[in-house]
Amino acid sequence: MKTILCYGDSNTWGYRPVTKDRYDRHERWTGVLQRELGEVYEVIAEGLNGRTTVWDDPIEGYKNGKEQLIPILTSHKPVDLVTIMLGTNDLKKRFSLSAYDIAEGAGVLVEMVQKSDCGPGERPPKVLLLAPPPIARLTEYEEMFEGAEAKSRLFSKHYRRVAAERDCAFFDAAEVIASSDLDGIHLEVDEHRKLGVAVAARIRQILG
Repeated sequence: MKTILCYGDSNTWGYRPVTKDRYDRHERWTGVLQRELGEVYEVIAEGLNGRTTVWDDPIEGYKNGKEQLIPILTSHKPVDLVTIMLGTNDLKKRFSLSAYDIAEGAGVLVEMVQKSDCGPGERPPKVLLLAPPPIARLTEYEEMFEGAEAKSRLFSKHYRRVAAERDCAFFDAAEVIASSDLDGIHLEVDEHRKLGVAVAARIRQILG
């Protein structure tokens, strides 16, 4: 059995944009991923609402993905592959970050996995870096994410560059999904389905 760890934010947790609760397990993209890959894989969903790449959140707290990654990896080892889909929360106005710096933050996480001994045989796991989809029409989050739309459209370019520089696999989520116009940030249920199917295909290419 191969173990897949999905490291992300509220879209990996399964935040529902209308009711603000959580999608059922089978509706989340990680649940779809498990169904697509089958019983020879174990998919571990590690999504946290508000998680950033490497930044401390002065308002919400406990959201820094860099601080949590190695403890989580170690608790689930051996892990064959880690998917990383983070960066949307880094777009909050309070951080004042460029798309370039957000992608570099994701690159720090990639390097941490690659330098770890959390894979089979004490080797590092493989990494699949996902560029989050661009921000859509913002409603209640408009002030919190002021200026985020234009920056988010650069994610594909910079995440692709970071993946090439770190020699890890890459997937642009915007090729198959779009953020919901219901709040501009989260995914509707059909987008979860499409993402799970697409990521499963990419993982099969990587792990064989």
